Amino acid sequence: MSGVVRVGDVLIGGGNPITVQSMTNTKTSDVNKTVEQIKRLEDAGCDLVRVSVPDFESASALKEITSLSRMPVIADIHFDYKLAVESIKNGAAKVRINPGNIGQDWKVKETVKIAKEYGVPIRVGANSGSLDKRFSSYEKPIALAESALAQVKILESAGFEDIVISLKSSSVIETVEANKYLYNKTDHPLHLGVTEAGFGLDSTVKSSIGIGTLLLNKIGDTIRVSMSGDPVQEIEVGLSILRSLKLRRGVDVISCPTCARTEIDVEALARKVKSWVGNTDADLSVAVMGCVVNGIGEGTEADIGIAGTASGGVIFVKGEIVEKVERADLEARFRHWFKTVLSGGV
Repeated sequence: MSGVVRVGDVLIGGGNPITVQSMTNTKTSDVNKTVEQIKRLEDAGCDLVRVSVPDFESASALKEITSLSRMPVIADIHFDYKLAVESIKNGAAKVRINPGNIGQDWKVKETVKIAKEYGVPIRVGANSGSLDKRFSSYEKPIALAESALAQVKILESAGFEDIVISLKSSSVIETVEANKYLYNKTDHPLHLGVTEAGFGLDSTVKSSIGIGTLLLNKIGDTIRVSMSGDPVQEIEVGLSILRSLKLRRGVDVISCPTCARTEIDVEALARKVKSWVGNTDADLSVAVMGCVVNGIGEGTEADIGIAGTASGGVIFVKGEIVEKVERADLEARFRHWFKTVLSGGV
């Protein structure tokens, strides 16, 4: 089990719940737009948010941003250690630095000095696209790990232990192999993610395989799904990964793949059900099945479900039919039964 790192009021590692992170894509210097996006991420269930700090205007904006954010804000730093120093002074709850581009060791130690003074942890992040040149001859997964570990040693030599490590590649296989290698060489918490994973379906698949494989192997303490576009979708996928692995409470909506026997629009109804249950804090499974031939049997393990019929559908709880419903009343009656199950009334 890894050690524990405190980021604001959020604990990472040490057996604490795995957290879900995202990163804003607004100009950090635009306080209003950045805070607006942070609030949307909060509402979606995000635990930690990272913002890019490319210049001192952005570092200065952190003072107001952090005061308006309910969740801890992490400063993402490249190249200039002075930006890390200013970000910490302006309220960043954690800073992320890259071992391949932060510069000489003394610059890292200056960052450590301020981080210790303010009680701010540091994430050492190594990406396949910006590795320390000293490790360029190594196999990529090992180069990723050793590049990060070399930077970690600098922090540790300065008496700093509040460290989180991340190893990311756009290759799922490299990401998994690098983190497996690293897991056996450190007790620091690990941040998981597949970088530059793309958008939509491609990103969802890559991140689910990469992050999911590591979590199934008990590796990882916090995750970030990398997706082009609206960062809120990163939270949706990240939470879905955790719920699928029973690492986060929530309602699991399952639905059949449909066939010629299907009597209802399964996809449309499943989407509605998903929107109804939202981020309900309960370990429940909901089944939306297209017909009664196999629907109830296949949905037996669900806490509650719907199976379509020619005239509407049947609602079942723990595999037992509780009501036959006409099509016009299907949604209203299902919501009634869902609330009943949620309250423990069945």
